[in-house]
Amino acid sequence: MAEIVLVRHGETTWSANHQHTSYTDLELTPKGERQAREVAGLVGGRRFAAVFASPRRRALRTAELAGLTVTEVVDDLAEWNYGDYEGRTADQIRQERPDWLLWTDGCPNGESPDQVAERLDRVLARAAALLETGDVALVGHGHSLRVAGARWIGLSTADGARLRLDTATVSALGHEHGRPVILRWNSAAHPPAAGAGTTPGPH
Repeated sequence: MAEIVLVRHGETTWSANHQHTSYTDLELTPKGERQAREVAGLVGGRRFAAVFASPRRRALRTAELAGLTVTEVVDDLAEWNYGDYEGRTADQIRQERPDWLLWTDGCPNGESPDQVAERLDRVLARAAALLETGDVALVGHGHSLRVAGARWIGLSTADGARLRLDTATVSALGHEHGRPVILRWNSAAHPPAAGAGTTPGPH
């Protein structure tokens, strides 16, 4: 059965510092480039019917280093637009808004949860339509891909909060008995030891 393979980009300086990064077009750090090369081992051997990528350089570079040939740059795969919260950490935001939660509140002058869900639903519909011809890869960002995972199995945008996604990880969406399921989630080339900290990005 063909799968939709989700690839989160490698580390950037902002993801390492847990800063919200959407439209700011950062390069990968040296560690991020190394991580992206290691993604090749997680997707190796697959022949993709299509590879969709976010227009951001960090996603396109990750695809390149992972050996994935991008067939289309898809604006709908861009990261959640954080608006006024671009570049800020969740801790900084909560100093002003203690009860703020991205997944339910969205961002001022940015996107609401419903807006993000709408465009990720479009991406998933396009990818699902291609599964008869083979696997489809989506190379993108932490929050937008978490929304994709939640929406694939019929959950709300807010449920993406429960789907941690680290940098340079690979996940897979598919079907079981005709029903959409998450087949694998947050797979890394070098999984952290139990209790060890990683870089999931901002929440």
